[in-house]
Parts: sequence; structure tokens; C-alpha cells
Amino acid sequence: MSSRRRAREIVLQMLYEADINGSRDPEAMHRFIRSRLHGHRALTEFGIQLLEGSLQARDEVDQHLGNLAKGWSLSRMAVIDRNIMRLAGYEMLHVITPGRVAINEAVLLAKRYGEETSPRFVNGILDRLMKQIESKGESS
Repeated sequence: MSSRRRAREIVLQMLYEADINGSRDPEAMHRFIRSRLHGHRALTEFGIQLLEGSLQARDEVDQHLGNLAKGWSLSRMAVIDRNIMRLAGYEMLHVITPGRVAINEAVLLAKRYGEETSPRFVNGILDRLMKQIESKGESS
């Protein structure tokens, strides 16, 4: 497993928890990430950036996902699928990771943690998001 993928898994756990129970104290979340990544500095910084960015951009990302998820409201989506897409959506919208890489990583997380239909569902919505981002970039 790639190191960044492991960081994404840990951030996904925190996003899932925040979705269900509300966010923990930021320092407690940082400690959790550091402990899970065994103090690996670059990965810890990457994980913290993803976590904080995903939480801060949640409303923005949710708006995009809600508009692109034809026939689905975010509240009806599986919690794990919703948070996988929030993480990837943040990475794509804020140019942390190239779109194809973010989608691939999200699909792999969906295969590991989601239901049988999760990878296809996640891929479809994130592919629409990437196309939307690309079309806006070309028109700018």
C-alpha cells in the first residue's frame, strides 16, 4: 500500500467520525494521524492538510457532489461513500492531487471500505466532478 494511500485511509476514518459524531479537538485529530503514521513527518503533514482542508471545504465539496449526484441527496448516500467523495473532491477542487489520481485512490478506498456498488458509484460522481473542473479550467 502506498504511503499516501495509508494517510488517506486515516483521514477517511476521521472524516467518517466527524460525520457521525462531530469533529474532535483538532490537536487530538493531529495526534491520531501522527500515531497512525508512526511520526512520519511528510505523511503526517499531508494527512493533516487533507483532514483540515476536507473539513473546511466540506460545504463547498458537498454542494458540488450534491449537484452531480443525479437522483441522490448526500444524506441518502452511505456515510463511507460520502466521505470518500468529500476527501477526493477536496483534493480535486483544491488541486492537491491530479483528478485521475484522486479518483483512482477514492475507488480503491471504496473497494476496501464500501459496499459492492460503492466503487462504481464513487467513480461516476467523481468523474463528473473532474469533467466539470476541467471544463471550467478551459473556459478561464
